[in-house]
Amino acid sequence: MGSKLKNVLLWVIAILMTMALVIYQRATGPTYPVRGEVIIDGEIVDYKLIRTFGGEKDALVEIDIENEEITGHITLKRYKSFDEWATSDMFRNQGKLVGVIPNQPPAGKVEYVITLVSNGVEYILTEEPIVIRFKGAVPTPILYPHIFFMFISLLFALRVGLEIFFRGIDTKYYSGVVIITLFFGGLVLGPIVQKYAFDAYWTGWPFGHDLTDNKTLFVFICWVIAWFVLRRKPENKVWPTIAVIAMLLVYAIPHSVMGSEIDHTKEADSTPETSINE
Repeated sequence: MGSKLKNVLLWVIAILMTMALVIYQRATGPTYPVRGEVIIDGEIVDYKLIRTFGGEKDALVEIDIENEEITGHITLKRYKSFDEWATSDMFRNQGKLVGVIPNQPPAGKVEYVITLVSNGVEYILTEEPIVIRFKGAVPTPILYPHIFFMFISLLFALRVGLEIFFRGIDTKYYSGVVIITLFFGGLVLGPIVQKYAFDAYWTGWPFGHDLTDNKTLFVFICWVIAWFVLRRKPENKVWPTIAVIAMLLVYAIPHSVMGSEIDHTKEADSTPETSINE
């Protein structure tokens, strides 16, 4: 196989691996909707229960149910609070049953349970309450470049790994691209995105335990070390390999795990104005 053809093939593999990792991380994260189905009176009802919501409006949990004989209610309370459970009826809107979750401040969470009712029989959709996290709206001109740079940093990191394994030539250039894109995407735009979403620029070490912030900083340090080693020893494979493994481990961790959240149990007043029980 010619060098040019091999280079193209490696890029194709890197792109496919990047897409697979991004999809995996999103699909396994704590903000990905909970999907399922329940059979009610011989009818299959599919549902998607949201676990994240951005903006200043109330969050709506919508379930497609044409049968108007089926009703439902939503039971909820703020996550990590001393609130009592509150229940309200779901309403109908264009063939859907809709439950309302009152808006919370950024990083505020609500746990909720959806119950459908037909002929006096209740169908609880999930064994455990669903937890939804609220966030502020992030402007598109900030969010999209953040996603783009993070995507490119992962792509070039995987390309470094393939280069080491299949060709073994100098990976300093690709490593440099990883550092630049990871810096702008994760350490510049990332905190700005988090400020809009959760009203805090940085909640990782040493100020907090946010795993997204911590893993971004960790993998960036690994790549900086790899790049400096490659400047002195372009043939070095150890540190680029460590950096690639670090990147893979980071993306193996579901997105938003141990993210920002409000613990209402630590507040002096456990029933502030944002309580959903009022």
